[in-house]
Amino acid sequence: MEKYKFPSEEWIRAYKEELNKNKAYEEAAKDWEGDFLFIISPGEGVEKEIVFYVDLWHGKCREACMLPSREAKKTAFVLEGPYSNWKKLIMGQLDPIHAIMMRKFKLEGDMGKILRYTKAASELVKTASRIPTEFTI
Repeated sequence: MEKYKFPSEEWIRAYKEELNKNKAYEEAAKDWEGDFLFIISPGEGVEKEIVFYVDLWHGKCREACMLPSREAKKTAFVLEGPYSNWKKLIMGQLDPIHAIMMRKFKLEGDMGKILRYTKAASELVKTASRIPTEFTI
């Protein structure tokens, strides 16, 4: 089975495809409207921040790609953290809401809205953990 390098454009495309097949996510996020920047902070072998854009709308991922910088798109939410925490999240070793509360990730945006969609957040992580991933950093 092919493994997708993380972080890469191929990985985020595979994530979009897998997320759009996830019926549990579709149901949990059927009323969700909001896009994200997922940012890997500099440090731990990461020279400059790495930015993913994910557009989530009514249980589907309309767009997912890497961006040259956080300034490339204005989004409703920004989730930022170090590479080691992203790795743990993708491997299913960190709960996304718990990780935000424990300050392993920094969230910009409406935390109340995020808390109303904890099942959807959980499915986002479960989806990531299903992607065959090669961690490159």
